[in-house]
Parts: sequence; C-alpha cells; structure tokens
Amino acid sequence: MPATKKTTKTKTPKKTEVKPVVKPEINIQVEEEKPGKIEVFIPEETVNVPKDDETVDESVAAFEEEQKNGKEKYFQSVGRRKNSIARIRLYTKKSTDVIKEDKALIIVNNKDYYDYFTDSNLRLVVESPLRKLKSLNRFKASIVTHGGGLSGQASAIRHGLTRALVLFDINFKKKLKKAGFLTRDSRIKERRKPGLKKARKAPQWAKR
Repeated sequence: MPATKKTTKTKTPKKTEVKPVVKPEINIQVEEEKPGKIEVFIPEETVNVPKDDETVDESVAAFEEEQKNGKEKYFQSVGRRKNSIARIRLYTKKSTDVIKEDKALIIVNNKDYYDYFTDSNLRLVVESPLRKLKSLNRFKASIVTHGGGLSGQASAIRHGLTRALVLFDINFKKKLKKAGFLTRDSRIKERRKPGLKKARKAPQWAKR
C-alpha cells in the first residue's frame, strides 16, 4: 500500500481592529494685553540740546588749544638693524637749551646719546644723517630702542632717523639714499648647523 501524506492546515491569524486614539481637545484662552503707558527715560544731559549753530566739535577745539599752548610737532618712524628696533620722534622745533656746536640733541632711552653710547664711533653712526644734511642743531630727537647690542641699536637709530628726516622733507631722500642710510641692512648672523662648531666652521679633521 502506498504511504499517504498527511496534510496540515495552517491557521490564518484573525484581523484585529485598531481603534483610533482620540485626543481630548484643550481650549487655551489667551488674554489680550491691554495697551498701557510707555515710560521713556531721557538722561539729563540730552534734555537741553543746543542748536546746530551752538554745537562745536570737541576734537577741533582740542587741536586749537594744543596749537595755542605751543605743543611741538614731531615726525615718527621706526628703524631696524639685526635684532635691534628703534622708535624715533623727530621734533622740528629748535631747542632753547644750550647745545654744543658739534653735538646734536638726541635722547636715547631717557639718556643723552653721549652717555648712552660711550664709543665715539657709535656716536658718529647715530648723528651721521644730521651731519650729512649739515643740520646737526636744527632738530631734536627722542628715541626708544631695545634688543641686540649697542652696535645694532646705533645702526637702527640711524635708519629710523633717516626715515623721519625723509618724512619731514622729501627732498632729503636723494642725498640720504646715496649715502646708504635709507636702506635697511638685512645682514644678520647665520645660524649654526648641527655637526659644525659655527655656521660653517667644521671640527678638526683627523686622518687616523
């Protein structure tokens, strides 16, 4: 007799009805703001506003006061050499102080440049732009310098002083540039390399 296969009936799942969720209605009542009085704060200074004819620019008034008081006009510049930086203020008004004929009125870091630079060669470097123009006693200079050594600071002062003189009169440029005072000297010490004693100096070579 051939074997008969048993057939199994699969049960179909019943469909479940999904009931919609009903959210309760929320009534929000917004109260309308009633228009009230608006208070405006007016400072006391702006209450009495002068007319256009009475207004005066404060900066102009201050400038006029400075001119009346006789404050000196100056030209400002910056000079650099090696690691030294010098900030120069060149005053055009002649000094009333007693000055030697062969000496300029230059103040370096609140000291006279004769006291700041003990070497006579460095003093000549500082005053060389004024000597070139033959106006050693015509100007006053107030200088603040820092960084580097005395030699670098003297050259930085010369560079900055030359720039200030060119700002004062552009006609000085040709003479000072020809002397080489206006060019920034970019020469600095070369860095040391690994394996060498200095920038290029090598240690002594031994054959054996």
